[in-house]
Amino acid sequence: ARLAVFDASAPVRLHCCSHGAMARLLAAAIALLATAQVAAVDRSKFRTCKDTGFCRRHRDAAEPKFSVLPTSVQAHGVEGVTAILQSDNMNAPPMKLTAKFYDSGVARVQVREANPAHPRWEASDIVLDDQLTLVEPKQVEGVGEGAVHYEYADGRVLAITFSPFTATLLVDGKAEVVLNAENKFYFEYHRTREGKPELAAAEEGKSDDPHQGKKIVGYWEDGLAIYEDGSREEKKVTGAEEPKDGDEDGFWEESFGGHKDSKPLGPASVGLDISFPGSQHLYGLPEHASSMKLQTTKGGKSHYNEPYRLYTLDVFEYELDEPMALYGGIPIVWSHTPASTVGAFWFNPTETFVDIEADATGSKSHFVSESGIVDVMLMPGPKPADVMRQFTQLVGTQELPPMFSLGYHQCRWNYKDQKDVAQVHGMFEELNFPYDVLWLDIEHTDGKRYFTWDKHMFPDPIAMQEALSKHGRRMVTIVDPHLKRDNNYYIHKEATEKGLYVKNKEGGDYDGWCWPGSSSYLDFTAPHVRQWWAEQFALDKYIGSTLDLFTWNDMNEPSVFNGPEVSMPKDAKNLDGVEHREWHNLYGMYQQRATAEGQVMRSGEGTAAHRPFVLSRSFYAGSQRWGAMWTGDNAAEWSHLEIASPMLLSIGLGGLTFAGADVGGFFGNTESELMVRWMQAGSYTPFFRGHAHHDSKRREPWTFGEPTTTQIRNVVMARYALLPYWYTLFHHASVSGMPTMRPLFFEYPTDEATFAMDDQWMVGSDIVVKPVTSHGVTKTDIYLPGDQPWYDVETYEPFSGPRKVTLPTPLDKVAAHLGCMTAAEAQELAVTDTTLKRVTLGEGVHLEAVQEPVLLVAL
Repeated sequence: ARLAVFDASAPVRLHCCSHGAMARLLAAAIALLATAQVAAVDRSKFRTCKDTGFCRRHRDAAEPKFSVLPTSVQAHGVEGVTAILQSDNMNAPPMKLTAKFYDSGVARVQVREANPAHPRWEASDIVLDDQLTLVEPKQVEGVGEGAVHYEYADGRVLAITFSPFTATLLVDGKAEVVLNAENKFYFEYHRTREGKPELAAAEEGKSDDPHQGKKIVGYWEDGLAIYEDGSREEKKVTGAEEPKDGDEDGFWEESFGGHKDSKPLGPASVGLDISFPGSQHLYGLPEHASSMKLQTTKGGKSHYNEPYRLYTLDVFEYELDEPMALYGGIPIVWSHTPASTVGAFWFNPTETFVDIEADATGSKSHFVSESGIVDVMLMPGPKPADVMRQFTQLVGTQELPPMFSLGYHQCRWNYKDQKDVAQVHGMFEELNFPYDVLWLDIEHTDGKRYFTWDKHMFPDPIAMQEALSKHGRRMVTIVDPHLKRDNNYYIHKEATEKGLYVKNKEGGDYDGWCWPGSSSYLDFTAPHVRQWWAEQFALDKYIGSTLDLFTWNDMNEPSVFNGPEVSMPKDAKNLDGVEHREWHNLYGMYQQRATAEGQVMRSGEGTAAHRPFVLSRSFYAGSQRWGAMWTGDNAAEWSHLEIASPMLLSIGLGGLTFAGADVGGFFGNTESELMVRWMQAGSYTPFFRGHAHHDSKRREPWTFGEPTTTQIRNVVMARYALLPYWYTLFHHASVSGMPTMRPLFFEYPTDEATFAMDDQWMVGSDIVVKPVTSHGVTKTDIYLPGDQPWYDVETYEPFSGPRKVTLPTPLDKVAAHLGCMTAAEAQELAVTDTTLKRVTLGEGVHLEAVQEPVLLVAL
């Protein structure tokens, strides 16, 4: 037998259940396998709902009742339906309601001010309007007074009641989603500030300078100043300003942690409750270090007492089982029952809090956003795959990644010099250990100036990359969004001359502190700035780069060490004068987009263009169009290994399936058992990278000694044996949006045992995996769904489902089972040799796996 060579640029199609031969090929590929504690997050740096005016105002308040003016309802053909909403507060201006409908089955409900003094900013390039097809709804006759119903697809109806205003998605006559059932809709309008008194002046003789005249020479990641005399600013625990009485709580300015938000336009928040009748299982709202099933945040027995927060932040040493904001945010909620699956996408990129409640009648979500408009897209399903298809038609599917990016990645902060890189690569070669990408962190640059190299440590970067390339390897370098304010740095000089930076509230270039020191931040919301950034990746501009060099966008929430909540002030502005509060959650995605476009541009036009690979820490809905993401700075602890699967499953439900967690944990030191178990789990996740902090001990596979090195090597070989299967799954994801790593309920939607299950998952539809995530465990209970047989990936021992099976899982084994073939097909499999083979797998990628006989093909 031999290992087939195939073209990685062509889609691979495995029709397992339809073709027994393909099942055998997939199974044969699988067969060829031969704590330190860290400090908790500093909560004083991050706001909660009670620290935030707009959330305080509306989380529990009785909102004005809004009604539809019946005579205002108008149909506009394929442009949908419009109406006027009026609050019972007659001093409030009217609102314009718009309902649109798509041929995918999605219903979209929007609310804006009818005649705004300051039109709300709306991102025009997140929802792919130019690729969507609107359909004309038909008004349902005989509904009666007080409501209007519009059928826009077979069995799909949007029912609008007039007083109070509600909008209900009916699927085959059943209410699946209800907007404003709890009367929590609100829309704060812009208003003047006339008559508001000025703030009292500081007491005479008392300095407002917290630094007492000391010269600041820098800031560290905790946001505290470093002074010229070597001392550091003392930490002062300062929370939010005390809530004011009356209805102007936080309208015009707010302070937190010593930072003041000026709010020149005043209040502008919006909110809406979205209910799911009959449902006890809601999912989504990534990214949070929490379970896949959304936990309750309100009520007497709520799991959390704070709402889920969506505000992209650099949260140093984040805690687990928390609704705190993290690096990314996708405001989508899924509802699943044995009978149906539906979803709701709250398209608002401003800071957002979401409460979750549940009772015997169903589950409810309450979205509260700082600004923007109300824009809700309802996905009717009825199956999980349908909701995913409907959502990714709105925001885009996962870009098909290059094959090499599905292999193993080796990273560390930092491989210190060119010699270190050569030694690490050489050991992988010497041990015949499969890997595809070696990464360099911030220390490879000239003083944290991105697009440069430290000439002393990396004197010949092209030769270094070519040494990897000749063995089929690639390299990734980090390129963060903060640019060192140094007039001798060509990137900063040109960005300044062209006026490409985000501005402070006074109109000057915003100056914040990050790894290089004093830094400015490009306005990635502007297309011409993204174009300029993309051009910097040209080989004749990024000196020392090659076509085998790819990119890592970190710190792009954006992270600002001395800024509010380690980020940029909300009253900073983009080049159009729009405040940062309006587009904060989009910043990282826009940088990743510009980087990916730059990689495509550098390689040529048309068929010569190479697929990009860009990893981003921050993300939003649609980020899958531009690359991969990871779960950020986790820790070398068993609990962080355990939380990785629910986090990744939730991110996948947000449409972003090319995701992973740092294998081994970023902070701390990883002992051998934890490293083996994490490698086992990571090998069955879409993005597979080992990474470590510079204070952590070296943890390349050979540093652990035997038998750990061999155990890790066998895990990675198993991953490479499955590369054609992974590539197939990513092809399907690029077409239909289906996640490559998916919850069991995706494939078994009527099996209620799977609905809250997030400690095991499916790889595609044919592999079920449950890794060991606790110390000393040698037996694993794995649930095998469905009524078909499942086969142990190593022994081919059959097990019938649906049931829970207890399996021996010594340190060299992970509980993984293959479905979709007959017992006779399983018995035909044989393993005769353990010789490592290497072949070219398209695009120069090396499939360093596996045992013989090998049966891997591409169709």
